[in-house]
Amino acid sequence: MNAAAWAIAASVMMHVTWNLIARHQAREAYPLWWVLLAHLLLLGPWGVRALITEVQWTPDLVKWVLISASANVVYFLSLRHAYLHAPVAFVYPLARSSPLLIGLWGLIFLDETLGTVAWAGILLSVAGLVIMASTGGNRRDLRALPWTMLAMLATSIYSLTDRAATAHIPGFAGILGFISIGYFASWLALTVDLRKTTGAWYPRARISLPVALVGGLCIGLAYALVIQAMRTMPAAVVVAFSNAGIMLASLISILVFKESEAWRARTVATAIICSGLFLIAC
Repeated sequence: MNAAAWAIAASVMMHVTWNLIARHQAREAYPLWWVLLAHLLLLGPWGVRALITEVQWTPDLVKWVLISASANVVYFLSLRHAYLHAPVAFVYPLARSSPLLIGLWGLIFLDETLGTVAWAGILLSVAGLVIMASTGGNRRDLRALPWTMLAMLATSIYSLTDRAATAHIPGFAGILGFISIGYFASWLALTVDLRKTTGAWYPRARISLPVALVGGLCIGLAYALVIQAMRTMPAAVVVAFSNAGIMLASLISILVFKESEAWRARTVATAIICSGLFLIAC
């Protein structure tokens, strides 16, 4: 495997870890808030220092930083409000079904062309994600759909801006710094939203320290590896492959944690996602 493939594989493993952690946290603990804070404390200083000292700042880079940070804020706030109405198993696969939009934006703005087979594979993988999401909720979950679709749109925007930013950031540490700016803006926005909705500046419930540490490392490093892979591969393809983490997390939930609810539909969804990824790899 080449470097980009290794980066995606490592990202998927971290994605699986974070996905499984998120599935088993109490909603009132607000795990996104704690995990983003953990990332900022663990990796933020190193990354931001590299971004400041190792990167040549240009107006284009400033533009990508601002757009990416804004899209991250919209993404995390949208997830926050979607999770108030529906579980992670319903919201997250839909929010991550953005490769079709990313492929379209990439074609329009970055001149990233994909072959017919790759487009078919992306379409199949997105269909699998939609089926996966349909097994994770009930009719009340429909209140989460507008927020989930907004999160998907935000994902497509920050994915393309992050791909464009790689031309200005030579090292991996600088990518972590780039991500940390967006995560810091998102954490501040979540804190303000928390204050408005609960009257408190931090969640009343907490997640355990090991969960916060693992989640903080995974949420940052996994996406930094995704951006690293975007240096040599189209953004839509990289994001589609990184979504394999959702598929693996579902399989682990069925086989290891014995979560038998809608296991047949989830297995079918997994097979469809696998078929799509196979076509993309062809």
